[in-house]
Amino acid sequence: MADEYSLKEFAEMSLEDLSNIEVTSVSRAPERLLDAPAAITVITNEEIRRSGATSIPEALRLADNLQVAQKNSHDWGISARGFNTELANKMLVMIDGRTVYSPLFSGVFWDRQDYLLEDIERIEVVSGPGGTLWGVNAVNGVINIITKSSKETQGTYIETGLGNKLKNSTSMRYGGMLAPNVSYRIYGKYFDRASQALSNGKNASDAWNMGQGGFRIDADVSHNDKVTLQGDFYNTNQDDPITTNQGEADGMNILGRWAHTISNTSNMQLQMYYDKTNFSLPRAAAAPPLVIPSGFLKNALETYDIDFQHRFLLNDRNKIVWGLGYRYTHNKVDSAPTVALDPEHLDQQRYSAFVQDEIKLHPKLSFTVGTKVEHTGYTGWEVEPSARILWKVAPDHNLWAAISRAVRIPSRLDRDLVTPTNLPAPFPQSILSGSDNFNSEKVVAYELGYRARLNPKLSTSISLFYNEYTDIRSVSPSPPDIFGLPFPFMIRNNLEGETHGIEISTSYQALNWWRLQLGYNLLEEHLRVRSGEVDVNNALNETADPRHQVSIRSSMNLSSNVDFDAYFRWVDALHNNNGAIAGRVPSYSELNLRLGWRPMKQLELSLTGQNLLHNRHPEYGFPDPSRVEIERSLYGKVQWHF
Repeated sequence: MADEYSLKEFAEMSLEDLSNIEVTSVSRAPERLLDAPAAITVITNEEIRRSGATSIPEALRLADNLQVAQKNSHDWGISARGFNTELANKMLVMIDGRTVYSPLFSGVFWDRQDYLLEDIERIEVVSGPGGTLWGVNAVNGVINIITKSSKETQGTYIETGLGNKLKNSTSMRYGGMLAPNVSYRIYGKYFDRASQALSNGKNASDAWNMGQGGFRIDADVSHNDKVTLQGDFYNTNQDDPITTNQGEADGMNILGRWAHTISNTSNMQLQMYYDKTNFSLPRAAAAPPLVIPSGFLKNALETYDIDFQHRFLLNDRNKIVWGLGYRYTHNKVDSAPTVALDPEHLDQQRYSAFVQDEIKLHPKLSFTVGTKVEHTGYTGWEVEPSARILWKVAPDHNLWAAISRAVRIPSRLDRDLVTPTNLPAPFPQSILSGSDNFNSEKVVAYELGYRARLNPKLSTSISLFYNEYTDIRSVSPSPPDIFGLPFPFMIRNNLEGETHGIEISTSYQALNWWRLQLGYNLLEEHLRVRSGEVDVNNALNETADPRHQVSIRSSMNLSSNVDFDAYFRWVDALHNNNGAIAGRVPSYSELNLRLGWRPMKQLELSLTGQNLLHNRHPEYGFPDPSRVEIERSLYGKVQWHF
């Protein structure tokens, strides 16, 4: 079984083996990690297991090229290369090819993205634009979560555990065969998480529970044809720390994929999915002097998506991949007293086509050029070209460079937001409103990278980037009304600026039984208000990011059946905003430890401690008594394969 192999063999894999892991997120085709001309990190299933992660956001901390901040028990901020704000919106996230960002704000509700972690094969994290292949919203990066084939998850798997913050968690999965060439699995999981703490030590009232289940069927229809059918459903309840009310969400999806091999150098794939989500979010009452009660913002979204791609070798020099896509969304909103969307119902369509050509200029030099063209309901045609070059300087030493353009299309909040005042005319009818002429945010990114296996025990990846942003979201006053008031404030595109930095990831096999990994990120952000324009937040609202990040991971096999893993991180001070005033989250250091013991091949017992250096610490939010701080946690787990 694949599970048993990973438990037994991972620590014995050489760095050469790890460099040969195949990735698909950079070129939409399998290629060696070492040869991918992009800043990409791969989180393997075994790394997730050994980290003690209990959720996808926790697992994403293992990516050295991400900024990950836990806001409270159930909310997270996750981004690459900056812009990790309350409405972070510049990362495209996929689970088995199904995009999971919300058109409501162009970001991801991380509390609704879950899976049985044991069945995740790998997570590919690309920092830098990915619009040429993946389309709009892949501005600063792509997170591609890839689950195992049902062939690899045969038999029964049970895990259960408990702790002081993750109070209880139970998951079950069963895999079998419907026919000699048709495999399947079904799974279910449930967890209940306790509240975190406020900065004054009181209970934050942000408890969270969730149940999820699903299935996957894989069939080898013929020697050249493979079909996958999979689906998931979930229901979650979360206490809101601001209103102390409970939010709810549920959803389901079903995805089908057909892969056809034409020859050794050509294949095609057709994928279709349907995704339905519903949520009810508590919204606080308006601040005095307005008298508007609290309530719930309700949203129902249906997505229909079809994607086709074809890869072929045109000749000895040109490797081409091209594709077509169509997406239809039906969005229905029930507005809260303090937050509304106009119109409440909106149907949108999106058409796209892409092509990319990898040109072999020399046995050691290749050039990749391509673009995606996409038509959206808000902004019409968008074009996202890129050009990349890869130079194999020496065996296992690769130098690459890229220039890319990507866009973040308007969300419903950017265009359709209304925050009612409930005042009679001629008083202002809204405090903050979206704008019909809000355009796409744009970036032109320049990247330079080096990835190498320096010797059998040492490998490294270094990426430098410089990004130029235009038409970034701002909040601008309206011309004064008859009372001299600047309402409503309007969402505009009045910001521009640059970011630059470096990402370093290094792995060192210190001993046969001991591996170390070091990560370091430097990020410099310089956003400003465009000349002649106004932003009431002084260009502070779109960035909330640390300048420096350092992580050190240690993985030890103390014996053939005992693992000991440590993960240390230091995160520099985070600067955000409280209106037009700069806020600050202090820098912090934290340590996670995990001890795992396998008394027999099918059984593992583990104990994980998270955030062990402090009773609690903040990772996000403004410095006031309502800020949620993340507490120390201990968690024990039993995993059983049979």
